[in-house]
Amino acid sequence: MTADGRFAPSPTGTLHLGNLRTALLAWLFARSRGAAFRLRIEDLDPGRARARFAAEQLDHLATLGLDWDGPVWRQSARGAAYAAAVARLEADGLVYPCFCTRAEIRDAANAPHGSPRAGHYPGTCRALTARERAERERAGRPPALRVRAGGAVVAVRDELLGDLAAPVDDLVVRRNDGAFAYNLAVVVDDAAQGIGEVVRGADLAEATPGQAWLQDRLGLPRPRYAHVPLMLGGDGRRLAKREGGVTLPERLAAGESPARVRATLAASAGLPVAGPDATMDDLLAGFSPTHLRP
Repeated sequence: MTADGRFAPSPTGTLHLGNLRTALLAWLFARSRGAAFRLRIEDLDPGRARARFAAEQLDHLATLGLDWDGPVWRQSARGAAYAAAVARLEADGLVYPCFCTRAEIRDAANAPHGSPRAGHYPGTCRALTARERAERERAGRPPALRVRAGGAVVAVRDELLGDLAAPVDDLVVRRNDGAFAYNLAVVVDDAAQGIGEVVRGADLAEATPGQAWLQDRLGLPRPRYAHVPLMLGGDGRRLAKREGGVTLPERLAAGESPARVRATLAASAGLPVAGPDATMDDLLAGFSPTHLRP
């Protein structure tokens, strides 16, 4: 595959500086390899996604100096592709209906005989009989769809973190409200957009083995991965909006130029920065993944 990269925000709020730093790094990875850089709006959740936030996010990326190739994709328009992927998994006998609520899954994991892997699905509905499924359906509880991963251990090589290997959970691919799940949508879209390198925050590293499992089962190519360090706040924890002054409009209102914000973001990641007015070309000329701070 090519080294084409992407940034894929969810339009549920204003991007903070940590999100923008990840976007900047993803752009630098792609452009430093002479590859395309694409944008995708991950608006799968109709209850939280807002068109105004999507428009605002694109504006903030452009203000920071990022450009992108081709049209902006929106997951809300991609339902047919996700349905086809689920149908393929169903045809291969790899999905089953799950009637469990989040509370039931949490309680099962906390029980003395619960799942040895905290936070993972305990398999409650995996072996339901047809009669048991019918009883739950008559009770009016709509099911989600999960994959039969069987705890398979999947390994993925990450450019920054090394080998990522973990047993794969029985992931949800379609929620009980009919919406398609993130883990399914992201692998279908990365393949369809020709993404060859996924650069994203380190908080998503643990999802990668499961996504690789889906890629393999759907016959999709695996992109390369680079999970970049998260931006930290003054307390040493992951940057949060509650700290204030962590969005682009707030920094501009404080008198900073877009170039200065960009230089600050680059320097915070460990990249060499010639000065507060460094251009995108300046950052690109001095970019190397080896500069990134762990």
